[in-house]
Amino acid sequence: MVALPRLVIAAPASGHGKTTIATGLMAALSRRGLSISGHKVGPDYIDPGYHSLATGRPGRNLDPHLVGEELLVPLLLNGARGADVAVIEGVMGLYDGQIGGDGFASTAHLATVTRSPIVLVVDISHASRSIGAVVQGMASYDSSVEIAGVILNKAGSVRHADEVRRSIDLPVLGVLHRDDGIVAPSRHLGLVPADERDEAAATLERLTDRITERIDLDAVLALAHLAPRLDAEPWDPTVALQTSCRAAAPATPVQDATPDVLRGGGPDDHDAGRPDRRPVIAMAGGRAFTFRYAETEELLRAAGCDVVTFDPLHDDALPAGTAGLYLGGGFPEVHAAGLSANEALMGELSAAIASGMPTVAECAGLLYLCRTVDHAAMVGALPADARMTPRLTLSYRRAESPVATLLGRPGEVVTGHEFHRTTVTPAASDVPAWHVDDQPIGFASDTVHASYLHTHWAGHPQLAQRFADAACAYAEAPGPLVEEGSAPLVEEGRQGLSRNLGACGFETGAERLPQPAGAVAERPGRPADPLRHHGDTEAGEGLVDFAVNVYDGPRPAWLHEALLASLDGIGAYPTAVQAEHAIARRHGRRDGEVLATAGAAEAFSLIARMRPWRHPVVVHPQFTEPDVALTMAGHRPAHVPCDPDDGFRLDPTQVPDDADLVVIGNPTNPTGALHPAATIRALLRPGRLVVVDEAFMDAVPGETQSLAGATTPGLVVVRSLTKLWSIPGVRAGYVLAEAAVVDDLRAQQVPWSVSTTAAAAMVACCSDDAASEAAERARQVVVRRKVLTDGLAELGVDHLASDGPFVLARVDPGLRARLRTAGFAVRRADTFPGLDETWIRIAVRAPEPTRKLLSVLGIELGDAGRVQCPAGGVGGDLDALG
Repeated sequence: MVALPRLVIAAPASGHGKTTIATGLMAALSRRGLSISGHKVGPDYIDPGYHSLATGRPGRNLDPHLVGEELLVPLLLNGARGADVAVIEGVMGLYDGQIGGDGFASTAHLATVTRSPIVLVVDISHASRSIGAVVQGMASYDSSVEIAGVILNKAGSVRHADEVRRSIDLPVLGVLHRDDGIVAPSRHLGLVPADERDEAAATLERLTDRITERIDLDAVLALAHLAPRLDAEPWDPTVALQTSCRAAAPATPVQDATPDVLRGGGPDDHDAGRPDRRPVIAMAGGRAFTFRYAETEELLRAAGCDVVTFDPLHDDALPAGTAGLYLGGGFPEVHAAGLSANEALMGELSAAIASGMPTVAECAGLLYLCRTVDHAAMVGALPADARMTPRLTLSYRRAESPVATLLGRPGEVVTGHEFHRTTVTPAASDVPAWHVDDQPIGFASDTVHASYLHTHWAGHPQLAQRFADAACAYAEAPGPLVEEGSAPLVEEGRQGLSRNLGACGFETGAERLPQPAGAVAERPGRPADPLRHHGDTEAGEGLVDFAVNVYDGPRPAWLHEALLASLDGIGAYPTAVQAEHAIARRHGRRDGEVLATAGAAEAFSLIARMRPWRHPVVVHPQFTEPDVALTMAGHRPAHVPCDPDDGFRLDPTQVPDDADLVVIGNPTNPTGALHPAATIRALLRPGRLVVVDEAFMDAVPGETQSLAGATTPGLVVVRSLTKLWSIPGVRAGYVLAEAAVVDDLRAQQVPWSVSTTAAAAMVACCSDDAASEAAERARQVVVRRKVLTDGLAELGVDHLASDGPFVLARVDPGLRARLRTAGFAVRRADTFPGLDETWIRIAVRAPEPTRKLLSVLGIELGDAGRVQCPAGGVGGDLDALG
């Protein structure tokens, strides 16, 4: 139990003087020598700026929509560490909260959760005895809300104040009279931030004098000390990150999926070339960028970064060692001329972002990265223009990340708020930062995340961890960081940035890189989120695609016709009943043992959520979406690494006995290892579910070693139609399992998950025509794979024997980039747990493009770069070939 004297300053409505009186109380109590922590109910940034000025401590926000009700007390205690009293300023009227939420996120809600007494501030300038009725109504409206005292504001005279005082049964703690000299000036979003008011300190002094004179501070303190002890621990950013991102697994043959969850500040955590540095997050500040939550900086520091504030109005360079940019809220539209005049800093920012420096921009940061704000030139990082409008946008939001970006993950939902009178055109790029009410907003890529949405990272600490991880990866990768007194990173930073963001679907007018929507210009170093890296990220316009494992032949006419015909049925909600019947017939199973899914990825998500797994295990190296799905479901998947010296073959004895979920691929992506069915069956035992990813089994002639054709208790088979039938955009897959397991999975599935077109593809691909075509395609895979492996062996490139439509090869680390420069995309493999940068995965293609790749490969290899595969590999050292 924690003792914290505290009280809430509330009002019947906005405009009664909460901010003025709350700030004055903080300053007056601080003048007494007390340490006061200031807090604000709701998302507002401006009022906490005044609180900070009054207390000398960071202002804090308490908002259940942004962080969840369960964090209100821990965050209050964290903000009040070492304080004698906490003063919490309310929002709007006492009982006003989220629209449609029945008081959720209101001041009363916060006071109830934190068990804090309330002091009601009432503007009495337009009434007298009627104020008594207002106060009585506020006090009796909700019995769980305790109004302990009242402060009367804007009294016209002593007689007026006395008349009001006699109408109120509650203690009146003081009376303030009309005095516009202590009212903060307004701006288009509310009060002018304290950082922008030169006279703020003098105004605060006058206010403190008046509060000390007119309000009974002893009575206020007495009420604060009546607050009961709180049964909670203070919020801790390190614990929050650990809870969100999982702790490392024990040092056993089972390895954790995320080896570097938290990056501490010790020298062992630093890059060998920069042993004394933590990555620096440059956080915009000064008059133009005053809005940010204090917990954001605390989380970034806990995640292993240093946070240094820079002033975009006056600083001509970024802080030394900058590896990430955080551009929060503020008023760039007010300071547009000053920002535009600082060309040196804007040029450096542009160049830094062009180099791939991770950048988060919220609201004002979004405007600053645009080409213009009200025709004043800005950084120009985003191909968009901003302007002021008469309309105020002020709303809580629930936002969903549509794809994997710097911050978000597909389908991930966050809470936030918008607060602006500007608009940006266009509103979003081809790769938006978020979807809000099914509308795309903002601009995103692997390195940039910019939108109007303000998020409180204490409620979503994974966002801070991802940003910090990206900054760490940037700092550790080869290439210059910002050094003290340095010139811009590159001469043509703006052009490079335009190319970088152009790859995300932004129309910049600059030369587009040959990359697909959603990709960014490559930068050396491992991706910030390797488990979410897939081959499609590496392919793109102008590149011959050996990165994506999709059969490169034309779609069969019967499949093409089925897909087109399905469009006639998209006017009705989809059903997968016929598809599941066709799949059951194809594998000799009962209908109840089949679940159609939106690709294999959805299947893994359903499996992750179907039970509270105690010890889920993923066998690696293999496809990483099972890890992602388990992590998103709140689990901590462990890894069982296969031995490279044994050709990455499965050893069932390495799987822990207490594992209740085991996931394995067969044939495995990326190794191509085809595990015997008997070996996989050896994993079965009571209380355990074994999931076999057979996404590439249809590329194996005769589907030898498949477990899809028989019902086996405790066994789940996941299949995909994406690869062999060249339809990755349709998202068609399915699960085969005993009926009870299918029922559990179906209970987790959202309605209409499988589209009409996907269901039609499933039916078509289970037909007799499909069976004969599948056999031919599997035969072609074998023939084409031999062309590739024979060529690799002739060149002396070590590679593994494969039963899949891909081959895992080992080369020197720079070869993949050189092939890309030559116009060929192969899949990096260091994002698969257990592999490093010496591995690449090469997709099986038709003989003609394969021979072209081999020719270029021979030129690029020259006489160097041969790396030996472990035992079980195929090929050899070039010198050994004579």
